[in-house]
Amino acid sequence: MTFWRSLFVAASLLAPLGLAQVSLAHAQTPQTVKATNVVLVHGAWADGSSWSEVIPILQAAGLHVTAVQNPLSSLADSVEATKRALAEQDGPTVLVAHSWGGTVISQVGTDPKVTGLVYVAARAPDANEDFVALSKQFPTGPVRAGIVERDGYTKLSEDAFLKYFANGVKPERARELYAVQWPTAASIFASRTTEAAWHSKPSWYAVSKNDDTINPDFERFLAKRMNANTVELGAGHLSLVSHPKEVANLILEAAGCPRS
Repeated sequence: MTFWRSLFVAASLLAPLGLAQVSLAHAQTPQTVKATNVVLVHGAWADGSSWSEVIPILQAAGLHVTAVQNPLSSLADSVEATKRALAEQDGPTVLVAHSWGGTVISQVGTDPKVTGLVYVAARAPDANEDFVALSKQFPTGPVRAGIVERDGYTKLSEDAFLKYFANGVKPERARELYAVQWPTAASIFASRTTEAAWHSKPSWYAVSKNDDTINPDFERFLAKRMNANTVELGAGHLSLVSHPKEVANLILEAAGCPRS
């Protein structure tokens, strides 16, 4: 059991005695290891360009940044693409994911190079968990009505993408992102991981309070379950586009770097 997980359990046991009225966010703040690299994993219906507002901020802080072009054809393919990116890193690395990409970093994050995990409005499954069933405990986001499937691959309708997936993003930028959205295999959403790296690696989570894709309360549940150092952003699902400075600052914190 890690130090921070032990602290969380101890605080829970002391709570009935009134001795644990400590800010949970403070109690859960992970110990950081100075990282030199950041690997970014995008989610469904997106490509690596979704990180374009975050990348310059991280680079200005002196970090080596790699954005994985996540194939979204299967969990195995996405895992292999991320492993290849990790293999190219020459030192401690923070692994970051948006949306469905959280499934990938939960699987790959056990790599010894990975010093921390950052989830941005992201999935965070436990090992062998039926994540679809878990998500049904929370209200479904309106974006789902706009999913269009063809030949086993899904995309979002333009209306759903602009109105719900990219809510809070400037219209012209949202239309650019719609144009480059990557087809996503329908099968990946039910895929199960065999690892849950957040059990053993320090974790951070950015909740999107106005998310119409993943329910914000579901995001809070996932963040609390992993004892993540959590921030809440007044953003839709694409906080990495609409609030890049705040997302970058969370990554910088995980990397042990000064905030921008």
